[in-house]
Amino acid sequence: MTDPARPGPAAQGTDDLDLTAPDGVRLAATLVRPAAATWPAVLIRTPYGRGRLLPEARGWAAHGFGCLVVDVRGRGGSTGEFRPYAHETDDGAAALAALRATPGCDGRVVLAGASYGAHCAVAGALADPGVCGVLAAVPALGPGETAREPGGAARLACRIGWWSEHGAGARPAAPSAAATLPVSGALTPAPDGWADLWDAPEETPWLWSGIARAAMPLLAVGGTADPFAARTRELARRWGGPSRLVLGPWGHELDAPAPGAVLAGRRIGAVYAAWARAAVQGRPRGRGALVAVGETGRWVRAGDGPAVTVAAAPPDGFPAGFVADPERPVRSRAPGAPTPALAPTDGAAPAATPPAATPAATPAATPAATTAATTAATTATSTGTTAATTSATTAATTESAAAGRPADRVVAHTPPLPAGVLAGPLVVTVTGDTDAPDADWVVRVGLRGHDLVTAVHRHRGPASRQVVVTTPPVGAAVGEGDRLRVEIAGHHWPAHARNPHTGRDPAHATELRADRRTVHALRLDLPHVRPGRDEVAAAAIPEEVTL
Repeated sequence: MTDPARPGPAAQGTDDLDLTAPDGVRLAATLVRPAAATWPAVLIRTPYGRGRLLPEARGWAAHGFGCLVVDVRGRGGSTGEFRPYAHETDDGAAALAALRATPGCDGRVVLAGASYGAHCAVAGALADPGVCGVLAAVPALGPGETAREPGGAARLACRIGWWSEHGAGARPAAPSAAATLPVSGALTPAPDGWADLWDAPEETPWLWSGIARAAMPLLAVGGTADPFAARTRELARRWGGPSRLVLGPWGHELDAPAPGAVLAGRRIGAVYAAWARAAVQGRPRGRGALVAVGETGRWVRAGDGPAVTVAAAPPDGFPAGFVADPERPVRSRAPGAPTPALAPTDGAAPAATPPAATPAATPAATPAATTAATTAATTATSTGTTAATTSATTAATTESAAAGRPADRVVAHTPPLPAGVLAGPLVVTVTGDTDAPDADWVVRVGLRGHDLVTAVHRHRGPASRQVVVTTPPVGAAVGEGDRLRVEIAGHHWPAHARNPHTGRDPAHATELRADRRTVHALRLDLPHVRPGRDEVAAAAIPEEVTL
């Protein structure tokens, strides 16, 4: 949290406190005070143990804020039972009232949190519109929001990982958990709330209606390699009041222990502190989105509309067919992974893969370390990369045919693109056929030999000739003549549950069927920013969010 470029006064002291929830549950808390006699404050609530967040609290104190860190009920030193997402509104109101009544607090409070803590911050703000602002980092906003992609596909690996570690009565998941049918039975015994998770609505109604009415400023911070990047963007877009979105080339842990080029040597805490100072002064009034261009230190202001529309086609043209077989699903790859020339695990039968070994991230307690993201191998020329990718596609298809197996995906390429930056979500329109009453359409887009982004959209009901898949936001430089590699498949396992193609929800299915697909056309709407347009210097990002 501490910004090395702006050292502040040392913390005056640390006090352990006991707060009381409306139903009498005792909430354990630690207050870190700044040196000033009176001060604005930051409230953070966490299920991961408040001791882990005391370094961040001391960082806030160094910037002149008192910081109260509270264990949510049933976690850390707090009493009661932890049921994820069940008590955070009322408990947050109680913690906020106690903080305002603390000697030294001047009544101005910012609610902050990362992952589950971001839900706590948003829920608390919706219960008390008098807070000065909300800082939500890599937000895990609700049960349905974490269990499903915005397109409706069921997340698997990261949910098994989180619930097996943090659910009430949780214990380590069995190595075979990811391959268990039904998915709702993957954890045995099931933690309280696990079964309800898979029946939760994809969006929590009271949460999103409150978000639309919220009037205080919001700072939403996420990573283009974070599984909740799309929800982070949606939170900022649908927030009723002033909002700023900051998306860097980070995973769920968000920041680097050793500052690098992304923020010109500063830590993400410099952005937090600058925005919080403005929030308690009532200054942030505008809206906007800032997206990092890989790890280069370049940033752009991102708009909402695509600027470039292109088609994509496989080497042999359309129509192109494949079989989406849940017994031999296309395997997940970590964000930014090299595109393999041959992928022997793709199309193989599901293995007993421990959730900890999967590429999907498990929500962490607080931003701490940067995950390498989307752009490496930038020295490859577009011509050489395209030739290598096309060769790899042909080799993989030949291997599959030689093994007597049908293709498990369609691989296509765009024409050469103009130079610029992709900053925001890609919208991929697939014109295709399926006979399944319920089908996942997976789009994986690569650039210069590395995966750029993966999106999964679940289509339910009568087959549609067109399926629109919106990816999470990206931030990547495109060289003149670069081409995008586009994979279309029916599964992305174990990051996501296998679609059974029977009409049964993937979380509850026990029977799996193969589905033959035909793709007739692909269109991509790209959030393309021309060179030199809407660029922001890395050193200016902390001040940019305060406007």
